Amino acid sequence: MFKHSPGILRISLGQAVASRPLPVYRRLFGLSSARVLSTHSTFRPFRQSFLLLSTPCTRRTLSLGSIFSRSKPEPTPSPHVVALITRLEAEANVHPHDVSKQLALYEALADTKLRSSYELIVSRWEKMCEFDPSSPLLKSDEAFKLYLTCLRNLDQTSAINDAVRRRDELLAMQTGTVASVNSDSTSSAEAPTSESITSSPSSPQTVSTSGVSSSQSLAQEVLSKSTGPVSAPPPSHSVLDAFKPRSYNGENIQAAPIQVTIVERKGAWVPRLVRFLVLVVVSSFFFLVILSVFFENTGFMKAGPRQSQFEPSEGKTVLFNDVHGVDEAKEELQDVVAFLKDPTAFASLGGKLPKGVLLTGPPGTGKTLLARAVAGEAGVPFFFASGSDFEEMFVGVGAKRVRELFAAARKKEPAIIFIDELDAVGGKRSSRDQQYMKQTLNQLLVEMDGFQQTEGVIVIAATNFPESLDQALVRPGRFDRIIAVPLPDVRGRVQILQHHLKGVVVGKDVDPKILARATPGFSGADLQNMVNQAAIQASKLHAKEVDLRHFEWARDRILMGAERKSQYIDEKAKLATAYHEGGHALVALYTDGAMPLHKVTCVPRGHALGMTSQLPEDDRHSVSLKEYLAEIDVSMGGRVAEELIYGPQNVTSGASSDIRKATRTAQAMVKHWGFSKLGPVYYDDRDESTSPKRKEEIEEEVTKLVRGGEARATALLTAKINELHLLARALVDHETLNLEEVKKVIKGEPIKNITEVLEEDISNVESASA
Repeated sequence: MFKHSPGILRISLGQAVASRPLPVYRRLFGLSSARVLSTHSTFRPFRQSFLLLSTPCTRRTLSLGSIFSRSKPEPTPSPHVVALITRLEAEANVHPHDVSKQLALYEALADTKLRSSYELIVSRWEKMCEFDPSSPLLKSDEAFKLYLTCLRNLDQTSAINDAVRRRDELLAMQTGTVASVNSDSTSSAEAPTSESITSSPSSPQTVSTSGVSSSQSLAQEVLSKSTGPVSAPPPSHSVLDAFKPRSYNGENIQAAPIQVTIVERKGAWVPRLVRFLVLVVVSSFFFLVILSVFFENTGFMKAGPRQSQFEPSEGKTVLFNDVHGVDEAKEELQDVVAFLKDPTAFASLGGKLPKGVLLTGPPGTGKTLLARAVAGEAGVPFFFASGSDFEEMFVGVGAKRVRELFAAARKKEPAIIFIDELDAVGGKRSSRDQQYMKQTLNQLLVEMDGFQQTEGVIVIAATNFPESLDQALVRPGRFDRIIAVPLPDVRGRVQILQHHLKGVVVGKDVDPKILARATPGFSGADLQNMVNQAAIQASKLHAKEVDLRHFEWARDRILMGAERKSQYIDEKAKLATAYHEGGHALVALYTDGAMPLHKVTCVPRGHALGMTSQLPEDDRHSVSLKEYLAEIDVSMGGRVAEELIYGPQNVTSGASSDIRKATRTAQAMVKHWGFSKLGPVYYDDRDESTSPKRKEEIEEEVTKLVRGGEARATALLTAKINELHLLARALVDHETLNLEEVKKVIKGEPIKNITEVLEEDISNVESASA
């Protein structure tokens, strides 16, 4: 049955069962070969066989269940106890049939009250029963009681019944009497209670006068000290029945199949639950991604057909009569209208109309309105799309939407496609860009280049940054007609104001020409906003009509920001702000080439504590060197005024925006306009080829221009120091002064105080409401 060679132990389970028809206790399968070999009667144990007791914990593997079930490691026995047990173990191994020595080792192990000691007692007893069933130790009730007590302490009370039955059978075999095994399979699987133990068979040598064997009595005694209920394994899982022999004559012995019950450790479900949750989350993520891509590309589960995303825009029809201030752009677009109305007229004479029209200009100049006017004049469907509408989080969606837009326009031809903010999708390509970033632009190029000359679909696009567009997009054959839509001039502003004032009740003192001259640089959208703001302000004041004061208030609100009169500012800070703004005003008033002063205030507006507003007398199309120098002087006037009044150590940070403006003007003069000793040379801000020496020279010239402006402002304000004091006190008293009032103040002439102004405003409101 055993083949023993140096360092190798082979056990044939089938031979073991066939040659020894005894029930093999299930703990034998949980022991390693080393431990089986170390306790065999024919094998000399190692000197370190009791090393298990000298370690704090008997587990050799770390599991989550051990962490939750055991908070503290087992205490280590004292060296004296370890030495004693080692000596007793050596004597017990030398004399395996000496009951006294074996019992002394058992008692010494049990006295340590360690789990590892209990496990060693159980292991030695079970190996003795398996490999040396004739040992006299089997007849020792004290040793058997210690064995049962260890089973109870190890929470293995369900194995006590099997242990009692096995001892009784081995004792019966020693006396030559073969004890019959109970044929009722359910009785062998019952819990080891006193009733089940009483019903166990016993040999005459182990049966007491009351019909209960000594093993059963010991089991009852041990179980009576157990505190918890004892649960028996189910009948089908009885290890004893699995190894129950059919006969004891040594012939035709067959073992029943082995049934093993695996008891999981505490907390073993936690790693499985974590793995399950991680698998569910990862699988769900990939499933949702694939599902969303499928829905996006197929249009499944969407209301209506996929093509409905691009439909002709509905709304009020816009004509060229509704567009003002851009007469030249309207004239160029008249050709497009004529082509859409009658394409054959151009084709018969061999003329070819541009495939695309690009409208460029600042925001608010009417580019979108012009495109709608072309569609309204021609009476064709108008398809509107923004440059950002094509982009999506998924690759390829932009190109697909471009195809859908042009397919929808072809079905409605003749039609107009208007793409606003074209720079969002038509920016310049680079070799360093990823391929998916170019797909939308490439598809747009293909769609525009695939048109027939008389197809009847015109593409109109608008952008504020034409220089950022890809060259392949604006080449002849695609956007081959570029129309500039600039800010309106005086005549254009007059036309725009007249158009927007048609629906507003205005006073007799309101003249569109005056308003147009007072609003240089305003776009069509700004003028519309000004008219609307003036009407709202008049309604709030319960006025019967919108007069010039309301328009002036709306203009100042657009230029300077909304007033924040509710913000508390102490007199000291208010006076410092007045000196700062007074310095700006005086430099703007007395510097040759400066833009005319419009209004100065020390009332917080927008994000500023005060503001000085300048307005040109007419539209400025070009600026001279003298005007740029004057602009730098005016920007430095506020800081210089603070330094003259409060000293260099008390200059505040309120001039940060002025310094930034002066520096940017000086940089543009040096790098872009050639207003320096470096000459008429252009230096790009992003040009990396500029040498370090040249950069130093540029910085020196910028500093020189700003310092020169500061010096000129210092000289002027030093000479006008008295006028600066007068203007600052007037600003503190009146808060806001226009150009005429500033001139009166510096001359010492009286002006209306704030009380008179408020009384006049109240009387005007009362007279208007009456």
